[in-house]
Amino acid sequence: MSQPSTIQTNGVPPIFRTLEKIKPLYDWTYKIMMFICKVLLVADILITCWSVAGRYIPFITDPHWSEEVVLTLMVYMTVLSATLAIRKRAHIRMTAFDTYLPEKVINVLDLLADFAVMALGVCLVIYGIRFCNSPLSLRGKYASMPFLSKFWQYLPVPVAGVSMIIFELEQVFQHLEKFWLPSERKEAAKV
Repeated sequence: MSQPSTIQTNGVPPIFRTLEKIKPLYDWTYKIMMFICKVLLVADILITCWSVAGRYIPFITDPHWSEEVVLTLMVYMTVLSATLAIRKRAHIRMTAFDTYLPEKVINVLDLLADFAVMALGVCLVIYGIRFCNSPLSLRGKYASMPFLSKFWQYLPVPVAGVSMIIFELEQVFQHLEKFWLPSERKEAAKV
């Protein structure tokens, strides 16, 4: 007789095996965000070099739109790269008391911090979409490019919010997994 799928096998709840199957989604999202950030950085550098060369080399013209485009690309890189740091846990953290606190307390505090960052991601999505659809965003135009809506300047906010939620979900599941499988995690960390 087969066992129901809700029964734990070897002490591992089935939800964790299911979540391991969606790990490629996290990897895929990370690769896409990293690729976008790389392209934006290269474009930012090229446009800045073109602009500087246009100011000092007589036969090269400085594009009138360069400053606004460079600033927009920087906004994109800032919010999108912040989501990449969430996946790698590279943000600045307060860890001064981690050596003095029990491991379970640290896990609970990390979990609370992850829920707070996830709430920030939800706010970025909700208010970012509202702002992208506002009259200021849709009717506002770039000064140097009147054909381009300000919508493109505000679009990275909800995109970063979605990415932030995806990466924070992964962090939350990893912290929950530490509660269920603490011994296996310690053995894996030693290897």
